[in-house]
Amino acid sequence: MIDITEIKLSNAQIAWRAAQDIEDGAYVNLGIGFPEMVAQFQPHGKQAIFHTENGVLDFGKSPDKGHEDWDLINAGKKAITLNPGTSFFHHADSFAMVRGGHLDVAILGAYQVAQTGDLANWSTGKGGIPAVGGAMDLVQSAKRIAVITDHVTKTGAPKLVDTCTMPLTGVGCVTRIYSSLAVIDIEVAGFVLREKIAAISLDDLQSLTGAPLHLDGPLQELACPKELA
Repeated sequence: MIDITEIKLSNAQIAWRAAQDIEDGAYVNLGIGFPEMVAQFQPHGKQAIFHTENGVLDFGKSPDKGHEDWDLINAGKKAITLNPGTSFFHHADSFAMVRGGHLDVAILGAYQVAQTGDLANWSTGKGGIPAVGGAMDLVQSAKRIAVITDHVTKTGAPKLVDTCTMPLTGVGCVTRIYSSLAVIDIEVAGFVLREKIAAISLDDLQSLTGAPLHLDGPLQELACPKELA
């Protein structure tokens, strides 16, 4: 199997690429952990309105180290700053926003994504530590669900698979995957490859993917700022 250690995108590069597709003014929820990085890379001239499950809407950038106000945190307990017009509300109201379909985009991490759009991201199965949070609500209610993830696990197994073997978060919910090697849409045909890094061949990429990759139109190069590597 090909060693992708030296060629794959960094987490920051994956987050940067995902941020480029967020529409100006979109209401966006970012999953705890890796997906939170997306907020750092808003394109010039665009500004998403970020929602966090613990009851904040339209928070700003992370504060400089040493200037945190620990009364101001997101759902992942990361320090945030406030934008003019930032709103605070009850946790139940936050979930009412989610369940009411008021979010345009949710960007989540994943253990597995199936070619049908099924998502497993809350438990690795028997013996795993369950941590579903609000993910099940988000995948059923946000208008668009995207995933950012490494293309393979730490042992080299595909995370993009024919059928998920881990407990599901949602069925048929994911529409786009931003991985460390490619950008892939999920359509009726299954995984449709839109972009890949130049350093990997199509055959090698397929060997690291657990279901067929389809082409539909021109294949673009997945290029991200090198300083984020």
